[in-house]
Amino acid sequence: MTALPQTTEKKLGLVIDLDICVGCHACVVNCKEWNTSNYGAPLSDIDPYGAEPMGTFLNRVHSYEVKSEGCNAQTVHFPKSCLHCDDAPCVTVCPTGASYKRAEDGIVLVNEDNCIGCGLCAWACPYGARELDQMEGVMKKCTLCVDRIYNENIPEIDRLPACVRTCPAGARHFGDFADPDSNVSRLSAERGGMELMPEQGTKPVNRYLPPRPKSDVTAENKIDLLAPYLAPMDEADSAKGFLGWLDKALEKI
Repeated sequence: MTALPQTTEKKLGLVIDLDICVGCHACVVNCKEWNTSNYGAPLSDIDPYGAEPMGTFLNRVHSYEVKSEGCNAQTVHFPKSCLHCDDAPCVTVCPTGASYKRAEDGIVLVNEDNCIGCGLCAWACPYGARELDQMEGVMKKCTLCVDRIYNENIPEIDRLPACVRTCPAGARHFGDFADPDSNVSRLSAERGGMELMPEQGTKPVNRYLPPRPKSDVTAENKIDLLAPYLAPMDEADSAKGFLGWLDKALEKI
């Protein structure tokens, strides 16, 4: 079994803003591309265009419709990947030591050379964040693009996890939670960043920013809300000259 480090110098992780995520799956696609082309064994796809396609993904987006009291129903897009837990059960259950947590930055990784594909780590993870690559026979998981964030051969602006770099809405943020002044620490503190399933005691590093509730719109208040936009223009606001003539001419058509 693998032991966890007592402490880590950094706690690298993600903040995901559920209020901004639009469920476009750009993070999923770029994660798949980067991790198929670079670190470790490729993320395989089996019969991708057939009747029963199967593939390995390190990041997935689930969509839910939620309704809270006094608010409209709204769609929440929920990205899910490894949370790089401080007390990661996937690490301590591994019989070969293939799963481990780095002391220097807190990233949880899999040494694929030692992985026997037994699946114990997938059973231990309460978040369903590990997947067995059927073709390679090894367990796969989010690496926070460890081969990218430290890569001095690429521009500094690109030294972010692929999912963060590609998010068109800016819903994903990457940083060090051990630094209280980092971007992720400040965001989490300001917006009430939430742990996923804290009752499991895994101490996940990643945080989710809750979606802001949307005001309830009923038949009674709908007219009041729209009234300022539907009110006719005052005479003083009406067009003059040629535009005024054109407006009147079009009214007669």
